[in-house]
Amino acid sequence: MTEGGRHRIVALTLEQEMIRWNPDVQREIDVAIFDLKEANQFRLLNPRRADIPGPYRAHLAIRDRQLLLDLYAESDAARATAIDQIALATSPFRRLIRDYFAICESYYAAIKDASPAQIEAIDMGRRGLHNEGSEALQERLGEKVEMDFDTARRMFTLLCALHLKA
Repeated sequence: MTEGGRHRIVALTLEQEMIRWNPDVQREIDVAIFDLKEANQFRLLNPRRADIPGPYRAHLAIRDRQLLLDLYAESDAARATAIDQIALATSPFRRLIRDYFAICESYYAAIKDASPAQIEAIDMGRRGLHNEGSEALQERLGEKVEMDFDTARRMFTLLCALHLKA
């Protein structure tokens, strides 16, 4: 899929507007962005833009209940002209995101004083919801973007983080 590394994201920013996430959330965001930049497979499937195969710079935002993914050519460091914008309704993800937040709160509370077995059980549920959200994201973007599962997992983490302000 990577064709010499062209089909990937090399930079990613989030629309934050002075958001200050708690340290646990910020750590998750930082790890997701770092891991995504280190290794991802992301190919734009827009036939009108086949002349710009990547690598891409990406910007994620949530506006009007939509996830907006603006893609720029790698050389466009100033993000002056998007080569494509993908809009995705977030309403199909609301239940997953709500459940994911609830289990994350349980996980962060459990790591303070629960037994290792309890923490592991909660973490398995958390990973299961995260996987479900990642698969849903891959499916919903399937006609517009081809991405591997790990990239989808990191994107789902960022979608969840952006929902904290939406």
